[in-house]
Amino acid sequence: MTKKWYNYIVSVDEDKAAGAGQDGPAKAPREGKSAAQSVAEIAAGVAAEPTFKTQVADPTSFEDIYRAAEIPNPPQGYSIGKIAQMLESEHIRSQPSDVKRSSVLVALDAAGVSIKDVIEDAIRRDRALDTFERVQQRALAELETGKSNENAKIQSEIDRYVTEQRAKIQTNNEAISLEKERFTGWRLKKQQEERKIAETVGYFVAENPITTGDLPSPAPGSKTAPRS
Repeated sequence: MTKKWYNYIVSVDEDKAAGAGQDGPAKAPREGKSAAQSVAEIAAGVAAEPTFKTQVADPTSFEDIYRAAEIPNPPQGYSIGKIAQMLESEHIRSQPSDVKRSSVLVALDAAGVSIKDVIEDAIRRDRALDTFERVQQRALAELETGKSNENAKIQSEIDRYVTEQRAKIQTNNEAISLEKERFTGWRLKKQQEERKIAETVGYFVAENPITTGDLPSPAPGSKTAPRS
């Protein structure tokens, strides 16, 4: 994919060749050669995907990414980053675009640097960033897959634990229900027994000491000793 700013700079070179330069007669651009075609030719000469032979020390540092991708130092240090700084210089940043372009090209010409070298440097850096982005995307996808699988396993363990605990709760509730049913049946028989005892004792006492009603329920957690 061609970046627009590639065309921006390459078209400058062609404009200069067509007559933008101040020294000597202008050279006519090659017939039928567009800025986009020039960019395509330059890009074709740069490796499609750089090789990262060392780990990136700091992924947030673009310089570390460029260093890991082993991008060569540009001629005279004129990297695309330096060109960007030049365009933002207080001397020309407020100037029209054609003045900015001419100023940069004059500086490159004085340093003996070809705009083609700058474009190649820009392409190398752009492709290094794109490659590293894909590396991070793959790492993120692998992390997401791994963590999602781990989360699924944890959720499965949680579900199994909840199921087991619910089963225990159900068992406990059933045990309570059975005990309540047993106790209710026993209480009915106990009351029958007490009434029989009370009737028998009633023949011999004026005030019957035998209780025949339900006892008050004990407070939760309290221990009641059996009556003697």
